[in-house]
Amino acid sequence: MKRIAILAAGIALLAGCSSDPQKNRSFLEGFGGVGTIFKDLYDLRTVEEKEEIQIGEGVAATLLGARPLVDDPALQKYVNDVGLIIARRSERPDLPWAFGVTDSDHVNAFATPGGNVLVTRGLIRALRNESELAGVLAHEIAHVTQKHHLRAMRKGALVNIVSTTAGVAAATQGAAELGSAIASATKELYLRGLDRDDEFEADRLGVVYAARAGYDAFGLAGVMQTLSAAPNDDAYVALLFKTHPLPADRLAKLSEAMGVRFEDCCGRPKDDAEFQQLTAWTRAAN
Repeated sequence: MKRIAILAAGIALLAGCSSDPQKNRSFLEGFGGVGTIFKDLYDLRTVEEKEEIQIGEGVAATLLGARPLVDDPALQKYVNDVGLIIARRSERPDLPWAFGVTDSDHVNAFATPGGNVLVTRGLIRALRNESELAGVLAHEIAHVTQKHHLRAMRKGALVNIVSTTAGVAAATQGAAELGSAIASATKELYLRGLDRDDEFEADRLGVVYAARAGYDAFGLAGVMQTLSAAPNDDAYVALLFKTHPLPADRLAKLSEAMGVRFEDCCGRPKDDAEFQQLTAWTRAAN
């Protein structure tokens, strides 16, 4: 955690950047090791995988601090197993992927840099079969493979909130203060959401990843159909509607991208009996 806290300080350093890329690199280099890490983050393409994983660990810790995992080892293992089947067929199979279900009634899913994927209990309750679960997880996996959250950091989605924490830019600050900074930064990113184009790209790639793993390629589309039927003022989907394009828009984009190319992948869900058995309690509790 100390390492994660220092990384948070580096994010704050980006707040001092100008619009001149060369000046920004020189500015960051002036802070030694921490500055070098976040000079790499500014350049994006040179971010080392171990640094990406460290950032993601800090983000995941913040998310789980707000909403812990559901106390259901069988369900957690099942979701993790489905996620791993898909992730290992992506372009980044060797990341330390981990998948879990958080104890929240809200309908949402989150990914962090480095391969952590969390879905809410409320979303699990809304799903109808394993292929829909696979579609959701594949969408989040695509955010990780394409480094969408790192790109959001580069664009400044996290910088403004972190830079408001007094003194954080100093790499000598205590772990508690810096840990608080990364927590604030995480909340800002996940409340604001990613760019619409990132969401559409994750939908397209998610369909491909799910199909590679042998799932019905239209599982994600099925989820979008369910969500499109939810009222816009539904408290449980409010954050999803705020941070993502509307389901109808996502369905239109998916339809345009998929056409008839994935028709041979339809109708082959995995073990839905297991899905129904392990998720029944989430619907009973509704």
